[in-house]
Amino acid sequence: MQQIPTDQLDSRTPGGERTIRDLGYHIFRLSLVFRDAAVEDRFPEAWLLEKVPAELGNGQEIAGYGALVRAKLEQWFTEHTEESFSRTVHTYYGPQSLHALLERTTWHAAQHFRQVYALLEGMGIAPDQPLTAEDYAGLPLPEILW
Repeated sequence: MQQIPTDQLDSRTPGGERTIRDLGYHIFRLSLVFRDAAVEDRFPEAWLLEKVPAELGNGQEIAGYGALVRAKLEQWFTEHTEESFSRTVHTYYGPQSLHALLERTTWHAAQHFRQVYALLEGMGIAPDQPLTAEDYAGLPLPEILW
């Protein structure tokens, strides 16, 4: 997100579903959904539909939010080493094991990362930390990008 020019952040993604700014925020919010669902035993669809807060006005600030999310996830996993990932949480698409939700939020975020990298490349910008096929190995990603 730090590489996206600020004047491009409000451009729409292919299909017009989101702005690039919203997509960046969505990736990190989606990642935090796992922790929130584990804590609250629920995952409402509204969590995925949240718009980027106004204070995240540029790629640096969105990336800063991402760093905060990573720290929160690291803390949660450190504090929950004995967590049973077989327990069920209530999601907007039905009951799911915590393990299934972790897998879903992981591949969902990875799919959106692929999209951000494609957007960067479409702007003529080489991603400075590209993910490789090895990074995506084992994730049930769709073949299509959008």
